[in-house]
Amino acid sequence: MGKSIAIFNQKGGVGKTTTNINLAACLAYKGKKVLMIDIDPQGNTTSGIGIRKRKLKLTLYDALIDSSMDVNKVILPTNTENLFLIPASVDLAGAEVELANLEGRERKLKRIIDEVKDQYDYILVDCPPSLGILTLNSLTAVDSVLIPIQCEFYALEGVSQLISTIEMVKKRLNPDLYIDGVILSMFDGRTNLSQAVVEDVRAFFGQAMYNTIIPRNVRLAEAPSYGVPIITYDPSAPGAKAYREFTKEFLAREKSRKGK
Repeated sequence: MGKSIAIFNQKGGVGKTTTNINLAACLAYKGKKVLMIDIDPQGNTTSGIGIRKRKLKLTLYDALIDSSMDVNKVILPTNTENLFLIPASVDLAGAEVELANLEGRERKLKRIIDEVKDQYDYILVDCPPSLGILTLNSLTAVDSVLIPIQCEFYALEGVSQLISTIEMVKKRLNPDLYIDGVILSMFDGRTNLSQAVVEDVRAFFGQAMYNTIIPRNVRLAEAPSYGVPIITYDPSAPGAKAYREFTKEFLAREKSRKGK
């Protein structure tokens, strides 16, 4: 049975979608079968991997609202071999309201993941930048949480609330939930600020922080506009090299965790 991971930080612009797409693609390149779930109403993972949202007949919204739906009907292939997607649309914004009145509203995504979990090695969930019902569904459904943090001022602002949310979900809804790790993004080695943020985050999270740090990279920022991951768009770019290194470290940590 595959492992499910929520890419989560309630702050926007920290690299959640970039990490979701590029970690998933790197895992797929290594022969892992990967499913991405876009549960953000903005649908950036969906468009960033080359899916045209306006042409979609079924999205995650339909599977969340209709408990009888076959989840496989919503899953789409991508242009990357071994990489699949449950897409998002703006309808998910309405799901926040609709789910509020449904029984077991926090476990709607869990049903979806449980239905297909044995078909994939990894399932990555791109969470919205909020602490609403969609994020709560994500944290209730997954095995672990991967936290992207940007190397910018106020990087640790809100982290205590983030940790409190994870602990609340663990206590009430998902007792086995754990933090998979913390990945730093948007690093600019030319500035003292980025260096200081690395030190602050390492002091706060300790060994939970990955050694790999994702740099600021124009090519990495361009790739979503072409609907492809960075390793397809420009395999030699610093961003591509960083995500390949991160994936290597991620898999090594997975192997070590399973060996315990």
